[in-house]
Amino acid sequence: MIHLSLRVRVYITVGLCACIGTLPLYFFSELTLLQSALLTASLAAVSLFVASFLLKDYKAGIEALETGLLNIKDGEYSTTLAHQGNDEFADLCELYNETVEKLRIEKHWLFQRELLLDKVTQSSPSVLLLINDQQQIVFSNLAARDFFTIQRSLEGHTLEELIDMAPKGFQSIAYQSRDGLFSIKTTDGEQQTWHLSNGQFRLNNQPHRLIILKQLTRELSRQEVAVWKKVIRIISHELNNSLGPISSMLHSGKILSKSQEDDRLQRVFSTIEERIHHLSDFVQGYGKFAKLPEPKLQHVQLKPFFDKLREQWLFHTNESEIGKQLFADPIQLEQLLINLLKNAHESGSPSDAIELIIIEEHKHTVIELYDRGCGMSDTVMNSALIPFYSTKSTGSGIGLALCREIIDAHHGQMTLKNRVDGGLSVRLLFPIG
Repeated sequence: MIHLSLRVRVYITVGLCACIGTLPLYFFSELTLLQSALLTASLAAVSLFVASFLLKDYKAGIEALETGLLNIKDGEYSTTLAHQGNDEFADLCELYNETVEKLRIEKHWLFQRELLLDKVTQSSPSVLLLINDQQQIVFSNLAARDFFTIQRSLEGHTLEELIDMAPKGFQSIAYQSRDGLFSIKTTDGEQQTWHLSNGQFRLNNQPHRLIILKQLTRELSRQEVAVWKKVIRIISHELNNSLGPISSMLHSGKILSKSQEDDRLQRVFSTIEERIHHLSDFVQGYGKFAKLPEPKLQHVQLKPFFDKLREQWLFHTNESEIGKQLFADPIQLEQLLINLLKNAHESGSPSDAIELIIIEEHKHTVIELYDRGCGMSDTVMNSALIPFYSTKSTGSGIGLALCREIIDAHHGQMTLKNRVDGGLSVRLLFPIG
């Protein structure tokens, strides 16, 4: 079938109409055949000329519209059409311009959403991996590079290659299509709990698998602390309800016993009073942990702060770094460091071996406390931050738990680690305000 453009079809139609209009000349006119043919040719030529003149604007418009549609096909929406007149083609041009403007707005909106989505996914602490049906990575974020300790892009690698480079805990669950928990041990010896979730969907009509890895260590710790706080509040409430009446009765008993002049009765009341004070101090100590207020953050100059702290506990610092400042609650920070320094001195470490080191990192300020005490066994290390747990005969088991609560309230991180040559190191990580 011959392909003819609309303009050619119009010319053919006009020419045929002109020729058909002259047919009576051949049958009913006295003109010769040659004269009739010349008249037909002249009329057809004039008709085609008039049609060409009338369609010249449409020819340019159709060509412009064709160019504009090709630009839309290529994703370019900057071309608009200008047409003077009040006909159907002017309406078509106006509709085209409105469509292009709407597409331009939607393209800009989609571009902004794409930038936002990329920013969110790249800055997300969760590990994101998008895998095609060939088991190749087609998308990953920065957290994925950190998890697999690869500083270059992961796109193009296969899942099997990544599993070989992943921590051991991940290897056992990576091939499974179900969600689940797994644990890994970091290079610092810290045990971390992660959750793996899978998603199956089609992208570009091809099946893809989305793997999301989320670290739950802090969340589990937060839930654990929340449970302990609830227990402590219940215990404190019950003890306070009992201590009040007991104290009142003790006071009345001591008044009545004065007339008896019995030393044994006095010793009984003194012992009861001593235990009441002990229980009261016990309740107040745990109350600090259960009702820790929100930190009032401000810039703390470390040199005068450490000078004041050194009046209570002996330790050494890297003096060249003390000009730094920390964005923290000074009262809670003091309580945190007092607890840690107290533990360091009670660990059997020489006083001159206890150090507080300040390290400035890219997004964090780090305080590291070192001692040369006996360190911690693995069992003690795993339970050291749990409330009520203590290896000391007179300990309450709240000191390190309170330290962790304070550092969590500052959105920081606390890590305990045994030193190679003996002793313990405590690493406190504070975000830069």
